[in-house]
Amino acid sequence: MVMRLLAALVVALFALPVQAQQADLLDQAIADATHTFERALPQLGATMMGVDTSAYGDALKARRFHSARTGSARDVIFVIEDSEKGSCAKFAAYVAGVANSDAAHMFLCPQFFTPGADLLRETTILHEMVHVVTGTDECQAMAYTAQVQMLARGSFVPVARYWKDNGCAGSRYRLPD
Repeated sequence: MVMRLLAALVVALFALPVQAQQADLLDQAIADATHTFERALPQLGATMMGVDTSAYGDALKARRFHSARTGSARDVIFVIEDSEKGSCAKFAAYVAGVANSDAAHMFLCPQFFTPGADLLRETTILHEMVHVVTGTDECQAMAYTAQVQMLARGSFVPVARYWKDNGCAGSRYRLPD
């Protein structure tokens, strides 16, 4: 009994620094994504690629936005996943709960917290926020994210393989030149 309690205490002590590190990485990713979005903002207009710029900015910066699609206010809640099962086996993050609740849950997978993956984290936040605001269209989310990055810094994270795997060449969306 004492050994189990001691083992649980050791696990808890090690988990706290990991959770704090993950929270710090998430905060930095949101700050980086916000900075990129704000640099692109003067060139975005009221909407771009079907994404409401105001709602997107609110979701990113305030973690609460008004959804024209559902007609109500939504919170953005970040959930840190510790398993690489399900959607986390494939993605760095995914969004759920937009259509049927007062909140959109952005699940952050272990891949999101890979050391040295700052640009992946920024890109993931920008991409997933499109899903939060508009829905499930992968091509829309990739094209919007690439365009925001292009407007902000003159380049975007290459997504050619992901673009191809999702059949986006045949979609109405285009990546920047």
